[in-house]
Amino acid sequence: MSHKFCCMTMRINIDCNGCYRKINRILLQTQGLESHWIEQKQCMVSVCGVFVPQDMAIRLRKKTNRRVEILEIKEVDISNDGSITQKPP
Repeated sequence: MSHKFCCMTMRINIDCNGCYRKINRILLQTQGLESHWIEQKQCMVSVCGVFVPQDMAIRLRKKTNRRVEILEIKEVDISNDGSITQKPP
């Protein structure tokens, strides 16, 4: 059995500190995320963990009521024996 570990970069309009805190709170409450990074000046959000990338973008769009643009998705397969293989784009 293998799990898909994804790293995804999105562009979301982050106008103020309130928007930043709202996105941060949503990401902290999301199950399956290992880490996230919010770059307020570039309006970019990066998340890593075990999730479906399209579902994550839809969730952020619905909760923040802002347009979410997926810039990059990297998928990595992690098998039970600990070996890691990166899928080509």
